[in-house]
Amino acid sequence: MISDRIKKLSPYKTETTQAKIRLSSNELPLYLPEDVRIRIAKEVSKIPINKYPDPNATELKEVLSDHLKVKEENIVLGNGSDELIYYLSVAVGEPNRGVFYPVPTFPMYEISAKVFGRERVEVPLDENMDIDLPSSLSAIKTRSPILAFISYPNNPTGRCFTKSKIESIRQEGLFTVIDEAYFHFSKKTFLEDAIKREDTVVLRTLSKIGMAGLRVGILIAKEEIAHEINKMRLPFNITYPSQVIARLMLTEFYPLIEECINTVIKERDRLIRELSQMEGIEVFPSDANFILFRSSFPAEKLHKELLVRGVLVRNVSYLPRLERCLRVSVGLPEENDAFLDALESSLRSLT
Repeated sequence: MISDRIKKLSPYKTETTQAKIRLSSNELPLYLPEDVRIRIAKEVSKIPINKYPDPNATELKEVLSDHLKVKEENIVLGNGSDELIYYLSVAVGEPNRGVFYPVPTFPMYEISAKVFGRERVEVPLDENMDIDLPSSLSAIKTRSPILAFISYPNNPTGRCFTKSKIESIRQEGLFTVIDEAYFHFSKKTFLEDAIKREDTVVLRTLSKIGMAGLRVGILIAKEEIAHEINKMRLPFNITYPSQVIARLMLTEFYPLIEECINTVIKERDRLIRELSQMEGIEVFPSDANFILFRSSFPAEKLHKELLVRGVLVRNVSYLPRLERCLRVSVGLPEENDAFLDALESSLRSLT
């Protein structure tokens, strides 16, 4: 018989609507030349699919260790960051201690807490889309959570929270998870803290740098903490193809990824400038590969108008403080141009 807490769950919302231009999932618009695809296909063809993969993903961890400039013993791999969030939601503290996170934020923190029956200490962001520190500290003192999830930059708002506010929350005795899924676009990190402190871990992912289909999440922590979390890791959780392709992309073809990241950062800044000049649009600053903006029209109507014009973005207006807000991923220059044209046309049609 299924637990009541599971019956009450709402599944994570993914955007499956079809559109010519999809700018809804914060994916990197990485184009792989034919010779790169052939090289990957050649390596994948060598995989003995009747055999289990390396349970420790040794070669991939070696490459990641070099990229991150940490020891292999500091790394735990997950089937996406989602799996690692599940592990942390079980491993840190006892079930009767709650989980803190500012809202709105990445939904998996809430879902994981619900799955494991842990109290959710949710505190709305302030008017600047930053952590409301007084309210957060008050909630922490009153309800005594033990685990904190901090999206840095925050999804869906796009900004990195003020570092000193995060440190103030951590000083209250919370084991603090800094989710740096969008690090490559912000260049801001708590990595040094993660490898030195027992109360801090950092999450990274390959999903936002062109490998979302591989489902590789990375936890970086002090060796003793990583050792304990690794005990929970499901066997063979990183597939054979994921290990092979990720290793190739991070070694032979990483310059392609770097070039694409740099292009996205430039395009992000261009989009912000363009959006800020549109009447009826309020655009928020972003440290990520997506942009949050608010319209003077209902988000549902604007979302529908954009979709009619072949452009799919994410409607996030149902989240706290995000009334009339949409989120757009930064795509290729021509995709961004199409989005801007569609947005202008949509605004005119709604006027």
